[in-house]
Amino acid sequence: MRRMLLSLIMATAASSAVADPVGITKDTMSVTVPMGNGTVEITRNQDPNARLGEPWTQIARPCPAFCIQPMSPAPGVTTIGELEVLEFLQNGEALLVDGRIRPQYEEGTIPGAISVPYTEAADRLGEFGCEIDFDGWICEEEVATVVLFCNGPWCGQSPTAARRMIEAGFPAEKIYYYRGGMQGWNMLGLTVMPGTS
Repeated sequence: MRRMLLSLIMATAASSAVADPVGITKDTMSVTVPMGNGTVEITRNQDPNARLGEPWTQIARPCPAFCIQPMSPAPGVTTIGELEVLEFLQNGEALLVDGRIRPQYEEGTIPGAISVPYTEAADRLGEFGCEIDFDGWICEEEVATVVLFCNGPWCGQSPTAARRMIEAGFPAEKIYYYRGGMQGWNMLGLTVMPGTS
């Protein structure tokens, strides 16, 4: 009898999970993001049986290549989460920058992200409003706000990009770091799409 009651409780819980939609927040089911060729709707996966796929299920990655990154990659940089990324995407107040190597970006990225691999970040400050000069970059108040991300808390690509950008003259206070990266984004079942040029 006890086993039957437990099965009934579990079945009821499972059926209510299927009926209840999976929202971004209790009041937000989706976010529409402007893109160069229209818009994209970002939602969470509605399948209650959905699970993370590879490589996002891997929890042990050898250090020093994949050490856990600090909450902030450099003084002055602000660390943010998924809701702040969605807000930046909606209001267009920041450029979302995928700091991973190009093949990772092309495989799948956050809608609206542009590819600036961490190895190129300090050389591409002109795309963020800086001007080149004989001594390097001049980055005035008009520079864009950027949100950097990579694979997740164990990935050093976007933290490296942030430090290189700051060393080249980009203001740290104009950089936001989405530490959860693609692993956090995928873990929450948020929309991913192939990166394009």
